[in-house]
Amino acid sequence: MAEPFEPAVVRERSALRTGLRAYRLVSLMWVRSMLAYPLSFALNVFAQAAITGLDFVVILLMFSQVDALGGYDLADFAVLYGLSSVSFGLCNLFLGSTQRLGQRVRDGTLDALLVRPAPVLAQIAADRFSLNRLGRTFQGLAVLGYGLSAAGIDWDAGRVLVIPYAVVSGAAIFGAVYVAGAAFQFVATDAAEVENAFTYGGQTMLQYPPTVFAREVVRAVTFVLPLSFVNWVPGAYLLDRPVPLGLPVWCALLPPLVAVAALALAGLAWRAGLRGYRSTGS
Repeated sequence: MAEPFEPAVVRERSALRTGLRAYRLVSLMWVRSMLAYPLSFALNVFAQAAITGLDFVVILLMFSQVDALGGYDLADFAVLYGLSSVSFGLCNLFLGSTQRLGQRVRDGTLDALLVRPAPVLAQIAADRFSLNRLGRTFQGLAVLGYGLSAAGIDWDAGRVLVIPYAVVSGAAIFGAVYVAGAAFQFVATDAAEVENAFTYGGQTMLQYPPTVFAREVVRAVTFVLPLSFVNWVPGAYLLDRPVPLGLPVWCALLPPLVAVAALALAGLAWRAGLRGYRSTGS
C-alpha cells in the first residue's frame, strides 16, 4: 500500500518538532546529572565566569593607560563587549557541543546517531549539554549592564528594543557559524581549531570597535561572514556612532534578517555535509 503523500513543508515541520523534542530530552538528561552535585555546578559556573572575565580585565588594564581607543571610551567598549559576549554565550550554551563532530567522524561514533529516529544535528548539539557555560553569559550580562548605565545613552523606545533583538539575532548568527563549522568538519574531519578561529576568534574580535581594524577586515565580517551584525551595527545605533563602512542607520534593523539568511545557508551546508558523509567503518 502506497504511503500517504506529505508536502515538504509538513515534513520539515515534523522534523523540526522531532529535533526539538530530542534536543530537549537529551539536554535535560545532562542537566539533571549536573544538578545532582549543586556545589560543583555552582563552582563551575563561577569559574567559567571568572575565566571569561579575564578578557575584560585586559580591556580595563588597557584603559588604565588611555582614555579612548579608536574613538570609543571604556563604557562604549563595555556595550560592544557585553552584546557580543551574551550573544556568544547563549549560542555556545545551546550549540557548543557541535564542535565535537570532527571527533565523532574520526572515531566512527557518528554512525550510531544516524540510525536513531531523531535529527543528527539535534543529537550532536544536545550531547554533553553543559549548563556551566552559563558563566560566560552571566559575565557578559554584568559587563553589558555596566556599559549601558555608563555610556550616557539617550534612551528611547528604539534603543530599548534594539538590545533584546540584537542579542537574539547575534546568538543566531553565531549559531549559523557553529552549524557551518560542523558541516565543514564532514570534509576536513579534524578541523575543530579552524572552527574555533571563526567562533571564539570572531567573538574576541567583536569585543573591540570596528574603528581599530582595517577597512578590508570590516568588509569581510560585514559582507562575507556577517559577524558585524552581532554588535557593531546595532551597537552603532545604540551608542549614536557612525555605522561601519558608512552604511545607513536603518541597517541596525537588519540583524534578524541577516540571522535568518545565515541560518538558511548554514542549514544547506549541513545537509550537504551530512549527505556526503562516509563512515569510517569502525
